[in-house]
Amino acid sequence: MKALTYHSSKDVRVETVPDPVIEQDDDIVLRVTATAICGSDLHIFRGKIPGMESGDILGHEFMGIVEETGKGVTAIKKGDRVVVPFTIACGECFFCNRTLFAACENTNPGRGAILNTKNVRSGAGLFGYSHLYGGYAGGQAEFVRVPKANVGPLVIPAGLADEQVLFLSDILPTGYQAALNGDIGPGSTVAIFGAGPVGLMAAASARLLGAERIFMVDEHAYRLEFARATYGAEPINFADVDDPAAQIVESTDFRGVDASIDAVGFEAKGSTIETVLTDLKMEGSSGKSLRQAIAATRRGGVVSVPGVYAGWIHGFLFGDAFEKGLTFKMGQTHAQRFMPRLLEHIQAGELHPELIITHHMALEDAAKGYQIFDKAEEGCRKVVLTPSGPREAGFRATEDL
Repeated sequence: MKALTYHSSKDVRVETVPDPVIEQDDDIVLRVTATAICGSDLHIFRGKIPGMESGDILGHEFMGIVEETGKGVTAIKKGDRVVVPFTIACGECFFCNRTLFAACENTNPGRGAILNTKNVRSGAGLFGYSHLYGGYAGGQAEFVRVPKANVGPLVIPAGLADEQVLFLSDILPTGYQAALNGDIGPGSTVAIFGAGPVGLMAAASARLLGAERIFMVDEHAYRLEFARATYGAEPINFADVDDPAAQIVESTDFRGVDASIDAVGFEAKGSTIETVLTDLKMEGSSGKSLRQAIAATRRGGVVSVPGVYAGWIHGFLFGDAFEKGLTFKMGQTHAQRFMPRLLEHIQAGELHPELIITHHMALEDAAKGYQIFDKAEEGCRKVVLTPSGPREAGFRATEDL
């Protein structure tokens, strides 16, 4: 089959690789009909994620048709059209029983990204996201093996296009969880830092939950204009405004917003000293976006962090957070918890995640898609990739099935 493989920083290639096969009784093999490039994939593309090996298959936002099932799969059947969450969860462990699926203790044989582990068990495995998270092959491919298929894949009813539901795999539940973590409700004010796909899904979710004012902070004018036109956000371009948080505070009677959402993460553009510290491996993440979020949030408010962070952060200003009595909520998304509810909102016409798509490309052009997305060229907000159709020879299953 064809799949997008990682080789080194800025070097990804569509290559011919072995077909996936059923390995465990609760596996399925999926024929991918649509897959997307996520902002988190750019961290890998830029060589920022450790644990990547040459030849690893990328991609964690995908959906398709069930091609083969293991004998233990009961929740779905061959021929079903499903969206697959990016986290792999067993459904039975301490955390899964509390619907904390991203913390699943049984699906990640890797060490995870915690530095000071104290031998705590790793969180859930992730598709296409390094051997820190299990080394699972991703979905930017013609076919993909999906473990724990009784827990993750969501069957999609007829009448919905792939692009309407594809983002249930990651960015829609991630933006929704971020909004819920911010305790956003009717009349809320919220500042969203980062107008990439997750930030835009957070804005859509904030509107769904009844937010009154949404401030959107980014450096790309075309993304800010989309957020203004689509979600009624008040745009702030930090290329023009030195201190967005100060403007937000002034615009909210010198209190700040009820919640700030940091949808940027560890590659936020920081100060010169942060750049140097990162180059010297003395800092894992830029603290610029978090400092802005803390400054923009009112006393007693919430800072919600869906953006990915790792390691040490310079200038965290924990004292400011203490003085304000802020609550921090963050972490990987428990996608399985939210997917059915969000599907209902899509069916009801209350959410239109497909609006953010700007580029439809063939899987064979995936490397170009990464380059365009990485450089924010051609007004790129989101790239969706489509693999070729099923091969005439059919799909090769394991001999014992």
